[in-house]
This record gives sequence, structure tokens and C-alpha cells, in this order.
Amino acid sequence: MIFNYICNQIETIINYYTTMKKHLFLALALSMALFSSAQNNAQESPEEEGFVFTTVKEIPITEVRNQHRSSTCWSFSGLALIEAELIRLGKGEHYLAPMYVVHHTMNDRAERYVRLHGDNSFSPGGSFYDVIYCMKHYGLAPYSAMPGIMYGDTLPVHNELDAVAGAYVNAIAKSGASKLTPVWKDGLSAIYDTYLGELPEEFEYNGKKYTPQSFVKELGLNADDYISLTSYTHQPFYEPFILEIQDNWRWAQSYNLPLNELMEVFDYAVDNGYTIAWGADVSETGFTRNGIAVMPDADKGAELTGSDMARWTGMSRDDKRKELTSRPLPELVITPEMRQKAYDNWETTDDHGMLIYGIAKDQNGKPYYMVKNSWGTNNQYKGTWYVSKPFAEYKTMNIVLNKKALPKHIAKKLGIKQ
Repeated sequence: MIFNYICNQIETIINYYTTMKKHLFLALALSMALFSSAQNNAQESPEEEGFVFTTVKEIPITEVRNQHRSSTCWSFSGLALIEAELIRLGKGEHYLAPMYVVHHTMNDRAERYVRLHGDNSFSPGGSFYDVIYCMKHYGLAPYSAMPGIMYGDTLPVHNELDAVAGAYVNAIAKSGASKLTPVWKDGLSAIYDTYLGELPEEFEYNGKKYTPQSFVKELGLNADDYISLTSYTHQPFYEPFILEIQDNWRWAQSYNLPLNELMEVFDYAVDNGYTIAWGADVSETGFTRNGIAVMPDADKGAELTGSDMARWTGMSRDDKRKELTSRPLPELVITPEMRQKAYDNWETTDDHGMLIYGIAKDQNGKPYYMVKNSWGTNNQYKGTWYVSKPFAEYKTMNIVLNKKALPKHIAKKLGIKQ
């Protein structure tokens, strides 16, 4: 009897601890699940994750490329517009040759510079109009017909070319000679032939022979379809004027729109499947090297980032940039007066050309333009920049796009037939 009693007690104890073990296991599993959920929620928080973008509209474009150490963004981005147009027109994907456009442009720019006795700008920069002008007067070439000469590198490096060409052209323009020789242009062309490759008079592409002009004709491109727009208050609205920047050396005209209508064009164009060549100032604190372009209110930086003012005042520009672009923050409200003042004071300068090809929203529902850059794909968004509307309002120098991308009421105001 005693033995049976002891056995029953032992069995009761074992059953008790077995039941407790099950409860402990369930409690532990539940705790782990709750911990995991908390971690996930923390990761989804804007403060923890930074920017989270959702694509709203994306227009097909060609792949991101890399201008590397060359001041040729204007050629890369201008041709990116044309390549995207070819996709839109059902002509397929084509990789056009930036150096073909650069070679022709720099020959022409040197001639203008010499004609003005050096009282003009001669630099490797350019404008979107240089691409349109080249397409109209010289044609275009595929990359395979003129890839450029890398001289041991895999990407363009133009430091030496720019120094040599600049010295040569200045020697001609500022020589003080009463008469120029008839061969100075040949000497300049030889420099660009050596560093970029010779301009092809004919090439084979996809099994067919072309000249640069017949190539453009085959692709169905019309240079007159493309227009430039800007927004500044020192010139009359709804009229074209010559944008006063050094790299607008061909003195191309841009139609002047009120700021709200310029931004209406941005949205209307993208919504209707048109890309936009975008010229902008990228020297601002809010333009990062990692794919973000915003206009946070730097004067309120301490308040926005939760920093104390003394610490904020003592921070470096780079540290301020990191804090102000680490996550979505309130941005400046941009006015036409702010744009004009920044342009007049050289705070907004003609820095860089890119391609707008879509619209996205951050985790708070705020819209951004999706921008294809020409700095390669080694950034967080693989060569794309997300540009807030305040940044675009404040720092856009000009845009070039197909005239059919204009809202009809704006085209009518400008007197443009679509």
C-alpha cells in the first residue's frame, strides 16, 4: 500500500512538471513571437528605416550609365531623353553615343569662342540643346559606332583632354594674331579624334548601313518636337528668352512659365508617359550622393532632427546633410521670389543634367520624382535619385521635353502647336 501510494505521488509530481513545462514552452514561444513582431514594427517605422519609396508611375527607360570623370552629363542625359522617346514610340531600346555629340559640340563651341576672341565660355559642359542641335544638323550614332577611347580605363576620363583642348583653343583665341590660319580647326578636331575617336561618316548597325543623318531618319526622330521650359520672374511669362548661363553658349531659348505651371508640366508629362530632361543645381545640402534630393528647412534643423541648437550650430555641413536627409522631414515652401533670388545671387547654378522618368511616394504619402542619373549604379537606389517637389521647384534650371507632353492650355498660352 505504501509502495502504491509513493508511486501515485511520484506520478502526480511528474504530470505536474510536464504540464508546467508545456506552459513554459508556450509562454516562451509567445514571447519570442511578440519580440519578433516588435522588431518588425520598429523596422517599418519611418524613424528607423529612413525613406521608404513606393512607385506610383514609372516610364520605361534605358539602363543607367556612368559619365565617370567627364563633364558630359548634358550629353548622357539629353540622349537618355531621346532613348526613352524611342521606347515610347515603339522603336525599341537603343544605346546612343554620347561622345559623338560631345565631339561635334566641342568643335562648334571652339569656333564660337574663337570668333568672339575668347570673350565667351569654353568648357566641357553643355546643354540639352546641344544634343537636339546635333541630332538636327549632324545626326546621331549608336554607341557601337563611337564608344570613345578609354586609354586603359573602362569609363570616360577627360581631365587631360579638357586641359589640352582648353589650352589649344585659348592659344588661338587670345593669340593677338591679325589673321588666323585656315587649319586651326583641323588641329582641334585632331585633338578630339585622338581622345574620343573619329566621327563616323558611315556605320553598320543591326545589319544595315547608315550615315548619322539616315540613322536619325530611320528612327523617326524630329528635333523640332523638343522644347525647353523654365521659370524666372526677370523675364515676361509665356515668351521665350535666352537663359543666361555659361553653358547655353548656343544662346538657345526657353519658354518662361509661372512656377506653378512649370510644375504642372512636370506632373502632366510623367502621368502621360513622357520623360523629362532635367537641368538642376545639385550643390545643395539636400542633394545627397546616395539618391535623395530634398529641401529641408536648415534654419530649423535642430528642431527637425531633435538636436539641441548648440550642437546643431557646431555641426559640419556633411553632418547636417546626413541628419537632414536621413528620413522624411518638413521642407521649405518654395516661392517664385525665392527661385529668382537664388538665381540672381548665383546660389542656383547650372550644375547637372539628369532624366525624370517617374513618380514615387514616401511612407508618408509625399510625392517625389524618380530621376535617372549618369553616375553609375553604385548608390542605394542603383542610379536613381528621388527628388522632392520642393527641391525641383527651387533648383530646376530648365527642362527639355516633347512638346506633346504639355497640357493643352499651357501649349496654347505659349503659342505651340502640338
